[in-house]
Amino acid sequence: MKEKRLKKRYFLRLFLAILSIMMLGIAGIAMKHYYRLEISNFESKDGEAHGYHIYPGTSIEQVLVMMEEDYDIGSRQDVMLHARLLHFNYPEPGYYEFESQLGNRSLIERLKIGDQTPIRITWNNAIRTREQLAGQVSSNLMMDSVTLLQYLEDEAFLEQYGMNKETSRCLFIPNTYEVYWTITPEQLFERMDREFNTFWNLDRRDKAEAEGLTPVEVMILASIIEGESRNKQELPIIASLYLNRVHKGMLLQACPTVIYAVGDFKIRRVLYSHLKTDSPYNTYIYRGLPPGPIRCPSPQAIDYVLNAPKTNYLYMCANPELNGTHIFSSSFNAHINAANEYHAMMDTLR
Repeated sequence: MKEKRLKKRYFLRLFLAILSIMMLGIAGIAMKHYYRLEISNFESKDGEAHGYHIYPGTSIEQVLVMMEEDYDIGSRQDVMLHARLLHFNYPEPGYYEFESQLGNRSLIERLKIGDQTPIRITWNNAIRTREQLAGQVSSNLMMDSVTLLQYLEDEAFLEQYGMNKETSRCLFIPNTYEVYWTITPEQLFERMDREFNTFWNLDRRDKAEAEGLTPVEVMILASIIEGESRNKQELPIIASLYLNRVHKGMLLQACPTVIYAVGDFKIRRVLYSHLKTDSPYNTYIYRGLPPGPIRCPSPQAIDYVLNAPKTNYLYMCANPELNGTHIFSSSFNAHINAANEYHAMMDTLR
């Protein structure tokens, strides 16, 4: 009897020991899965966050191939197991930036619901044409430039924003904007329209109306004055000069519009042959404002027009001192005298 009791105790202890080992093993596996699921299965090799562009149709396996260049992955098998348990098949397209330490759940759920990281797109007043704008904007987006250009020239589509293909660039006020990489052209135009109306608040609209201009006309004029001088201190005066010419119904005779009409933006000196170019953008031939901006005007230039000082200036000529400034005149005779001095100086340099 005593031996039987000893044997029972022995086997009970052995069973308990084995059970304890099994429980410890299960607990260890559970802890391992919990750690990789909730805390970390991805460790950045350089301690930095990394971003990836996920295109439509990309599989989770392909995502892991991209990530393994930047991350040490504890277990790819666990990623696939957790993906199945979380009913995850294919990632939503987008740009995703992941932190330096990442658990499987965070990775899977972000890819599953399309929780993208916003990107920044930027352009400035150096953008002149629709083609340049489409190329610059789309360079950081999933959309291609050809598609965006089609929208910039689609008169029926642009009508809802009060624009046409000549003025569509006015919607794209130079700045830096946060958007999603997968933004569609329609969504982009909606966003730009909101930004346009935010910028053109009641105060700016009132100032434009006081000058007898629409917001788009102000932007066209702003695009011209930015092409006239690199001296920002002069731009408000140049704005005043052109406003005076607009109000008097004079030809603007703005050289930057001629360069735009010719289409050669490398021109540094406008010649008489250039002035004969037959284009609605040639303000030496056609009276009033051109049909659209000659570049994407900066917010600062727009405000120069809206807040231009009151002057009597109607003419401007490059300063014969060749210091990058201009001589402004209220009469044609004074302008001719300044122009003669400038040409005389240029002749001495030939």
